[in-house]
Amino acid sequence: MTPGAGLRTIDAGRRIEFEKKEGYQRMGRFAVILPAAGRSSRFGDPGQKKIYADLEGKAVWLRAVEPFANNKDVGQILIAIAEEDREMFERRHRDDVARLGVDVLIGGAERSDTVAAALRRVKPECDFVAVHDAARPCLTPAQVAAVFAAALEHGAALLAAPVVETVKRASADRLSRETIPRDNLHLAQTPQVFRREWLIEAHENQNTGAAATDDTQLVEALGHPCAIVPSNAMNIKITTQADMGLARAILQIQAEERA
Repeated sequence: MTPGAGLRTIDAGRRIEFEKKEGYQRMGRFAVILPAAGRSSRFGDPGQKKIYADLEGKAVWLRAVEPFANNKDVGQILIAIAEEDREMFERRHRDDVARLGVDVLIGGAERSDTVAAALRRVKPECDFVAVHDAARPCLTPAQVAAVFAAALEHGAALLAAPVVETVKRASADRLSRETIPRDNLHLAQTPQVFRREWLIEAHENQNTGAAATDDTQLVEALGHPCAIVPSNAMNIKITTQADMGLARAILQIQAEERA
């Protein structure tokens, strides 16, 4: 593909090819998938999806991918975008894709469809797959290293934050009915990392009648427990406009800690 050329659709429109930096090659055994084909319906900005919003000079999705970009254990990075975002993504992020060596493809209607589509594009030499929310921009390289190590040891691992608040179960009319013991309760985050064959099998065998909210739920259904790597609330997922302010504050704290 010649420099500056437009997007070229490969294989029935599922994969998109961008110019890559000359000589760019990844050699690690972990593939990273960023599902980014969602609608951002709760973000509150009809003109822009949350993953493309500017966060301290960079798009949210770029901040989400950066902790993986220089990790020697990462052999491939894939981002799956919505068909409707193709032209905008090419215009804004062609240079970023080339610089980071990211593979771009079109996602599906649901998150599980998007992950399954990306799984079909994972390089055969990658025997572990990490799935990370494109809307989590405050992940650190240390967290990536920790969850990769746990996946190598246990076959599957995820970042999760211990529940610290009192948990209530309410009825449909929002009346408190029960207090749930928070011992051993965790809030699942990403990355979630799996043996490649486990994740493929999990998506092939998922119950289509029940929507899974994350990939660990599918892998657990096969009988594979997933190791929890302790995290905290700083690994925030952008959902609303208010989360952008929190993310800016977190990035500032992280920058001060590195200084």
